[in-house]
Amino acid sequence: MDIDQARTFLAIAACGSFLEAAGRLHLTQSTVSARIQRLEGELGVRLFVRNRAGATLTIGGRRYAEYAKRLVLTAEQARHHVGLPSRYRATLRIGGRIALWESLLPDWVHWIRQQATDVAIRAEIGFEEGLMRRLIEGTLDVGLMYSPNHSSGLVVEHLFDETLVLVSSRPGDSQPGDDYIYVDWGPAFDLQHTQSYPDLEPPPQVVSIGWLGVQLMLSNGGACYLPARMAEPLIAGGRLHVVADAPRYALPAYVVYPKELDNPVMPLALDGLRILTRPT
Repeated sequence: MDIDQARTFLAIAACGSFLEAAGRLHLTQSTVSARIQRLEGELGVRLFVRNRAGATLTIGGRRYAEYAKRLVLTAEQARHHVGLPSRYRATLRIGGRIALWESLLPDWVHWIRQQATDVAIRAEIGFEEGLMRRLIEGTLDVGLMYSPNHSSGLVVEHLFDETLVLVSSRPGDSQPGDDYIYVDWGPAFDLQHTQSYPDLEPPPQVVSIGWLGVQLMLSNGGACYLPARMAEPLIAGGRLHVVADAPRYALPAYVVYPKELDNPVMPLALDGLRILTRPT
């Protein structure tokens, strides 16, 4: 039993598919299958039931999942902690959507650094799918996102609601135009957007993150939906303009973290995040 086997097992459990897990791990499906076969031989139990729908955990697989998480977590902690200078007692690994790195998460990192100067922080940007997989694997301590999946062993906590507003590079716009940029803010936004604009043709520009929508607007002109928190500095500077009377949408933001807080810094970090996002 080794760490690669545990990582592979957790990737399959997260994806529900040997093939998809192989793609995520940049391995061949035969390599993934061989690792699980060896692991099942060592444990003496079948871990997955495979069918056309994918792969689901057996009872033995569900039991092994907790041990696999601990194996991977211990290896990650050793890798990060052994090389840390002696003045640091722990590492906190944070991942979040890029829009949440606009002011909010930097403020949180600053708060943590003030409260715990002996903690090192590893920060990264990601999408829900990758962040959830890392949390399940135990290679990420906390993830901040808009549309998380629910998984046993993880807490999904609602933090606050973003307000999505339609902004444009032109002050006189009243609705999405020919250069409208559709930002994929998730399934709930897509449904509300379709209901608000039933006659809108498929947008000629579609992007996966608000930051990219901003870059296209500032360079080429156009309009798109952004979190008000993200748009405010650009509006105040006269670079973007709110489209009057356009519908606004709520976009819930969540923090996801393990139920069992093995990292000693997590209680303090979560308290700081709740303080910073508490309504004033």
